[in-house]
Amino acid sequence: MEHLIHLVYLAAAICFILALKWLSAVPTARRGVITGIAGMLLAVGGTLALLWAEVPAASWATYRWILTAFVIGSCIGVPMALMPMTAVPQRTALSHAFGALAAALVGTAEFYLRTPQIGTFVMTALALEVLLGYLTFTASLMAFGKLQGILPTRPMTYRGQNVVNLGLFGLAVLVAIWLILHPGHRALFPVLSVMALIFGICLIIPIGGADMPTVISLLNAYAGLSASAMGFVLNNKLLIIAGALDGSSGLILSIIMCKAMNRSFANVLFGAFGQVQMAAAAGEQKPAHSATPEEAASLLENAQSVMIVPGYGMAVAQAQHAVRELFEVLTKRGIKVAFAIHPVAGRMPGHMNVLLAEANIPYDRLIEMEDANIEMSQVDVALVIGANDVTNPAARNNKASPIYGMPILDVDKARTVMVIKRSLNPGFAGIDNELYYLDKTLMLFGDAKAFTLQLVKQLGANAA
Repeated sequence: MEHLIHLVYLAAAICFILALKWLSAVPTARRGVITGIAGMLLAVGGTLALLWAEVPAASWATYRWILTAFVIGSCIGVPMALMPMTAVPQRTALSHAFGALAAALVGTAEFYLRTPQIGTFVMTALALEVLLGYLTFTASLMAFGKLQGILPTRPMTYRGQNVVNLGLFGLAVLVAIWLILHPGHRALFPVLSVMALIFGICLIIPIGGADMPTVISLLNAYAGLSASAMGFVLNNKLLIIAGALDGSSGLILSIIMCKAMNRSFANVLFGAFGQVQMAAAAGEQKPAHSATPEEAASLLENAQSVMIVPGYGMAVAQAQHAVRELFEVLTKRGIKVAFAIHPVAGRMPGHMNVLLAEANIPYDRLIEMEDANIEMSQVDVALVIGANDVTNPAARNNKASPIYGMPILDVDKARTVMVIKRSLNPGFAGIDNELYYLDKTLMLFGDAKAFTLQLVKQLGANAA
């Protein structure tokens, strides 16, 4: 029976690996999702069968508690799954929080069940599991609060904050090392847990909303590493493999995100991006040119090519379906329409891709930043919908700018630029967008969804 269960675990691990491979390409993404679900069903089924084989006498009482946990988890998971697509970043943060908490609670139970007979290797894995699990739990909740608008998205800092944070983390590591060497000192374990929980909060407070894509992927890595460490504690090879896949993919994604913003991990975690620049945003107001829906529609219908640049403003307004209507109207007129996607547009990696896919916009019309920038100088109209910092020419032109060196979408090179935005207020970086004050730029002030629908209506009226 045990050998059969190990084969089931092996099949589940293969499913997880194939799922990651297939999810990396759009044509095979659906297959990847189904394979991942199959792998998880195999993993859960194998674990329940293993429990039945090991403790048949206590199986009914044990399964009663497991069934209760399944019901509670479903009551939490189903509403999360029904959250709107615009809330995918928040849902992802909550998923990380619950997964990390589960790993930390299992580690806590294992510590008190096994000590003081626990071995050094297992105690090392357990300390890592608990430290990463608890800090990821509170850090993910803080990230959720910032993404949901419950907490201020701006960095919250105070003098000497980095010293305090690093000191707290260093003390937690020292306590963990002491427990590894002296696992019998059980009174220190709650100290380690509380310090990890506090550090998770302190880690996210100084990080601004502009860095949330990187933070989410980094927390994904932490949760995966915690689960992998739990696999060593429980001697479960499947957990080790799944956690390692999760942790490594999250770390790789974080590296890609940092590269996309031309920033280091240290700068993201300790740079308080956006705090200093807020004062600069309150400076002298520059003139900007605005346009009505009628004027904007006239420019669009006379264009041969349009590049749409979606951003978080589109997500907040839930304008992706209106954008789909605009895409269809322009395409029927024979206008070439494409979507330029910046790697960190929105609040998480792939945020714009998910929203546009939900609106059934053909994926082959989505162009990555490097390719979009090659075409931008040939574009008649670049229509920016809610994107801010990722289109700011200051990243290329102003060495004093905090975003200098960050790769951006070169929308200022298009023949005409139109920006749908509620106001001229700065984005998460807290600085003015130089794009808004160019002679070729027209500001279309208003809600992204409402203004886009006005464009669709006006284009339809012009066609009639």
